[in-house]
Amino acid sequence: MHLFLSVTILYITPALCGVNPLTCILQGDPHPPALFKDGDFIIGGVFSIHDYLKAEKHIYTRRPQPLECTGSVGFREMRFVRAFEFAIEEINNSFELLPGITLGYQIYDSCASVPMAIKVAFQLTNGFDLVYNDTGSCAQSAAVTAVVAESGSTPSISISRLLSPFGIPQVSHYATCACLSDKRQYPTFFRTIPSDHHQAAALARMVKHFGWMWIGAVRSDSDYGNNGMASFLKAAEEEGICVEYSEAYYRTQPRTKLKRVADVIRMSTARVIVAFLASGDMRILLEELSQDPPPPLQWIGSEAWVTDPEMLRFNLCIGAVGFGIQRSVIPGFRNYLLDLSMVQVLKFPLLTELWENLFGCSLKQQTGSFSDLPACDGTQDLRTTQNPYTDTSQLRITNMVYKATYAIAHAIHSTVCKDNQCDKYIKVQPLQVFEQLRRVNFTKNNYPVSFDTNGDPVATYELVNWQLQKDGSIDFITVGHYDAAQPKGQEFSLSRAIVWTDGREKVPVSVCSESCPPGTRKAVQKGRPVCCYDCIPCADGEISNETNSVDCLSCSSEYWPNKEKNKCLPKPVEFLSWDEILGIILVIVSIAGSLVALSMALVFYRNRASPIVKANNSELSFLLLFSLTLCFLCSLTFIGRPTEWSCMLRHTAFGITFVLCISCVLGKTIVVLMAFKATLPGSNVMKWFGPPQQRLSVLGFTLVQVLICVLWLTISPPFPFNNMQHYKEKIILECSLGSAVGFWAVLGYIGLLALLCFILAFLARKLPDNFNEAKFITFSMLIFCAVWITFIPAYVSSPGKFTVAVEIFAILASSFGLIICIFAPKCFIIMFRPEQNTKKHLMGKVPSKAP
Repeated sequence: MHLFLSVTILYITPALCGVNPLTCILQGDPHPPALFKDGDFIIGGVFSIHDYLKAEKHIYTRRPQPLECTGSVGFREMRFVRAFEFAIEEINNSFELLPGITLGYQIYDSCASVPMAIKVAFQLTNGFDLVYNDTGSCAQSAAVTAVVAESGSTPSISISRLLSPFGIPQVSHYATCACLSDKRQYPTFFRTIPSDHHQAAALARMVKHFGWMWIGAVRSDSDYGNNGMASFLKAAEEEGICVEYSEAYYRTQPRTKLKRVADVIRMSTARVIVAFLASGDMRILLEELSQDPPPPLQWIGSEAWVTDPEMLRFNLCIGAVGFGIQRSVIPGFRNYLLDLSMVQVLKFPLLTELWENLFGCSLKQQTGSFSDLPACDGTQDLRTTQNPYTDTSQLRITNMVYKATYAIAHAIHSTVCKDNQCDKYIKVQPLQVFEQLRRVNFTKNNYPVSFDTNGDPVATYELVNWQLQKDGSIDFITVGHYDAAQPKGQEFSLSRAIVWTDGREKVPVSVCSESCPPGTRKAVQKGRPVCCYDCIPCADGEISNETNSVDCLSCSSEYWPNKEKNKCLPKPVEFLSWDEILGIILVIVSIAGSLVALSMALVFYRNRASPIVKANNSELSFLLLFSLTLCFLCSLTFIGRPTEWSCMLRHTAFGITFVLCISCVLGKTIVVLMAFKATLPGSNVMKWFGPPQQRLSVLGFTLVQVLICVLWLTISPPFPFNNMQHYKEKIILECSLGSAVGFWAVLGYIGLLALLCFILAFLARKLPDNFNEAKFITFSMLIFCAVWITFIPAYVSSPGKFTVAVEIFAILASSFGLIICIFAPKCFIIMFRPEQNTKKHLMGKVPSKAP
């Protein structure tokens, strides 16, 4: 599949250009890794070493430049990169894990951007180049067996969507979005850092623990921030916590958006703010707030920034608390960090850039380039520097990288080793490594590593407090723990006192005190007096006519509050009346339909001796026109205020008149069939369905409906009903069906006759004749059935008076369908084509009888 994605277009294009189609090449420029090492098995690594992607304006007249990262090197991310290298070096030197096998790596910089992450993912999948082999397919030369990626949730999502179809497992050290636990979307994704689902619950539990019921919230406008904050807000709502505002910002958004978010924070009344932000976004937000500092705020931080040493320079956050990954110790790692030789530095441009940023000098002269910085004189020593790269006192996320690398190594070990004997020549498929990762369970440096069914580890956090030290510095102090494996209610525990933003151990207070106007009530939250109350609008059907009402008063069943919910007013009564526009339109259409039917009956009567009237059973035609007139008029019974008599009349009149109508149509259809069978030699079928039988059939079919209606009216007749359930704010005056079985029996019987009529007319539609009435009956029944089939869902779903309007519309539409399809063609011939109204013309195409 991956060959298809990356090669198919490349395979076709050279053929069109006259190039050998069997040549397998990569389009575009390969993206070399920032750091790499050869080995028997290659592990990919993707980190957000730079914060930005170089912007390019596309002018569509030249080929776009390759994607390029910009900004300064992140010292903390470089520590993650070196931890990845360190773990692989340890594994390669181990006699217990993968003995005799060398792991290699390819490390890429995603610039914390989706486009670069996607390009890197393709690069990890395809390798550096593609070679056409003897089997007739393009084989990759440098695919990886697994990937450690990424430091952000959004790039991790992009990478996982590309790696998952190829079965390449991905283990993230810092992507915490709860969405990544969905194995349907990210089947090969694992992580050594807990999901934000647990962190959000822990933050909500902590906020509730300290009695903060009125808080602000700010998040990164990314998958990490949006999903994390959504989980927190849901948990906070369950805890009864009030959120004054919830703002989002991402570092690449316009500065106006940043200023707006900062102004919201400055003007808010909440003194506690929960920040679910990535480290880079938090840094930019604090820089903006520092220009015009708000009143002292108690910051509650997520793990992405609350343990980031680079944030310690902001005094605004003194006293901040938040959950961070457990602090850990990796033996030998500090020496590995500091043991960075000049040969290594000059070999890789990334390490060159790191060195120059660490010491503020340039190595360009040694590489033949020019720089404005002073040249490095060779006296630089990493042991003399203090920065996030060399700081190993807070190894939290670094340990997640370390554990992720070891997890992959253990999975490879389970794949290629048996009884501690390893075969490096085995062709390892990424899916094999994926299957083994699901079963990984080991302990490294006293830290357990395993994954649940969602690819997540057991959630454990330290509660970290930013405390001001005697020397004026700020340090991370562990003051509590959160362990999701503990029984519910016992996950959160404090081990020492917290120093808050004002430098005291007294818990700060965040309250809201706005008055609740009439129409609302006060809803007291748990944790009073430090919490504020919400002004909740009175529920539907309730009012309050005083300021700061504690409770709302219910209106009686026939009354409803006004818009302001400070007064009860009588509910309006609604029904389809004669004087409203919809009612007037339906009355006009109904009367017009009955007049059309009577007019056609008059035309037929005046021309009753003409061949076309005789040929189409004039007696049934007159009876059909009469029943259609009644159908049009019965719709009038549905308009107006429902009464006991009108409710019983409307449904029974409708049911009987329509059965009478369909019975006539059915009789005419049978007559057409019998008439043509009678033309066969020796056939006397017409004597079995002459005029007496036709009358009896119409009477019999109609009497069945009459019997159904009588039973309906006797057992449980329709009656007027005040419907207060459909609309709470008004009363719907309608006719209750009484017995739903009776109503649907009436409709079902009509439908049965209509279906029978349609089938017979359809069978007779191609009988020879210049004027075969069966064709018109077929169309009329098709329209009739379509109208009433559509009527059922419309009737059930229409609210209030529109239920009645839908029923009237169905009656009128089906009646017009019958009268237009059956009688309009005849009237047209009678009035405008008299030359066709002859017996000779009507029988002109009937084939002669056989001798």
